[in-house]
Amino acid sequence: MTSSAPYLTPAEAARRLGVSIKALRLYEQRGLVSPVRTGSGWRAYGPAEVARAGEIVALRALGLSLAQVAQVLDGDAQALAPALAAHQATLEDRLHHLAGTLDRVRTLRADLARGAAPAAADLARLLEAGSGPDVAFDLPWPWGGERFELRDIPALTYIIGPLGSGKTRLAHRLAESLPGAAFLGLDRLADGAAADQAHLAADPALHARVDGALAWLVEDGATRSPALVALVAGLEASGPTALVVDMVEQGLDQASQEALIAHLRARPPGTRPLFLLTRSSAILDLGAVGADEAIILCPANHSPPSRVAPYLGAPGHEAVATCLASPEVRARTEGVVAMRPPAA
Repeated sequence: MTSSAPYLTPAEAARRLGVSIKALRLYEQRGLVSPVRTGSGWRAYGPAEVARAGEIVALRALGLSLAQVAQVLDGDAQALAPALAAHQATLEDRLHHLAGTLDRVRTLRADLARGAAPAAADLARLLEAGSGPDVAFDLPWPWGGERFELRDIPALTYIIGPLGSGKTRLAHRLAESLPGAAFLGLDRLADGAAADQAHLAADPALHARVDGALAWLVEDGATRSPALVALVAGLEASGPTALVVDMVEQGLDQASQEALIAHLRARPPGTRPLFLLTRSSAILDLGAVGADEAIILCPANHSPPSRVAPYLGAPGHEAVATCLASPEVRARTEGVVAMRPPAA
């Protein structure tokens, strides 16, 4: 490496590109990008390597698998066709929604020009355009029946709390209260791979969606397992307008968890909301929570669940952080309940 151009470490390149170091290593393993080596043998990314990795990131954002990315970078432009078609459909859906909102604004302006002031409710609906659904209900035991409201539900909502905090009861009530929602419980793991395959074989369309999602996940480093197949089958099932998933990381190793959350974050806008119960720092990385994500904390003292902002100093942030652990620690302490020793 003799050029005077600036070279970045993998951590610096990953930060600039908005991906993980693991993703860069995966791109290298697939032969999509080749970082240079320093005299000491360390990887480094110059302008050409960063630009190449940026192309990969952009193609992935369009929904291409790594195999399709390789085809495009090798000059096969037709590999872009399915991704562009899906992207067009998403944009057209947004355009249709915006066109309807624009028509309502024109109508209100015309009414105002004729001296008819718009009603407050009409203005409120304009401000709510594009937001997610709302839900409200009385909290179950162990709470005291307090009212719980969640407005503008984002694409991903994490539900977190210590053992015994009531988060599973909250999750069940959410699934019951959201119209058309479903609860995806841990019983998804009970039947094993044979039952999963039989279920998929009975629904070819679902089978195709699950195979596509699994291919993406495995390309991103996930390990195909009965737990992953069962989870993906539940996530890809048609019908529910929202899904509440119990302990989404159950049975998945760290690489699978990291690939899964990246896959869920890459879903196109307008897809059904997901509520993910988790205690894994690989699933809920507080430094990576996006604008269309939310955190609900169920406190240990059974105060009402509350929405927590994902930045240091925010009320509840420290409590959320103490509930999270790495997949390695979570696996080592599975089923362990902390107990205070009796006083002497």
